Amino acid sequence: MAEHIAPPLFISDRGDIFMKIVFLETDTLGEDMNFDRFNELGQVTLYRRSSPADNHLRITDADIIVVNKIPVNESLLKHAPNVRFIAASATGTNNIDFTYTNSRNIKVANARGYSTDSVAQHTFAMLFYLYEKLYAYDNFVKDGRYSDYPMFSCFVPYFNELANKTWGIIGLGTIGRKVADIAGAFGCNVIYYSTSGKNISSDYARCDYEELLNKSDIISVHCPLNKDTLGLIDSHSFDMMKPSAILLNLARGPIIDEDALYSAITNEKIAGAGLDVLCTEPIPKSSNLLKIKDSTRLLITPHMAWGTREARARCLDEVYYNIKAFINGKERNIVRE
Repeated sequence: MAEHIAPPLFISDRGDIFMKIVFLETDTLGEDMNFDRFNELGQVTLYRRSSPADNHLRITDADIIVVNKIPVNESLLKHAPNVRFIAASATGTNNIDFTYTNSRNIKVANARGYSTDSVAQHTFAMLFYLYEKLYAYDNFVKDGRYSDYPMFSCFVPYFNELANKTWGIIGLGTIGRKVADIAGAFGCNVIYYSTSGKNISSDYARCDYEELLNKSDIISVHCPLNKDTLGLIDSHSFDMMKPSAILLNLARGPIIDEDALYSAITNEKIAGAGLDVLCTEPIPKSSNLLKIKDSTRLLITPHMAWGTREARARCLDEVYYNIKAFINGKERNIVRE
């Protein structure tokens, strides 16, 4: 059953018959978001969560579908002959089979630029939690040890300044560049590796992958997931990192080999890691990463770096304007592959 059905008629500026718009997973944008304005664009049906057994049935008469993580392929679309436009409520489109959508001349648009500030903010939240061993210090106070301590300060476990450290960025897109700018403000020496070879900046030193791993005190990942980045950070990569290095993944989980990461942390090949993304989400209870209980070594958050209220509202804005542009015969944020 649909959670909400909007009024059934909309005439676009071009005089088109109203469009049937189906959102397949609104909860991925948060329960606090308001979808009412989409009623201006057509007949809107909202489903809160994906239902793999029912998704194809929910879009049989849809003209436009809005998805986030649902695989969009022939299996989903073959019984939906009217679908002409797919609006992704995300930047990444690796869940979409472009060979199939292109064969049907189905347009795809993604949401862009909405999460830059939010993800950059969370990158540094994770970094400082790990780098300054905040979990250990907070526990030291709250479990009573500080009350019995003979000194007013405690410096163990030891921590370091960011200034003059080398921050390596994998993927210098919009988010990577924002992180680079902030790291620079803290006095870091910023270097970067472009996974696509397309992002070039004269502001920071570009290097190859091995050089970045060898030199960096902090490594943050902000590149897209594709055939070139799948499993990019593997056991060999960890062998090249400093034992004092902190690794942060704010991009996509499968960029890191999680078994290799588990081995690297437990064998102290790196100092620690912060993950906001995982190979499987939610994380399986069988994951080796859940065996690491020391939060000074491993911090995992549930894919929420992008999810400030402001960023989610901007994402919904992007979806709205992408759909409106399509209805009015214009292209906005179109992705072709």
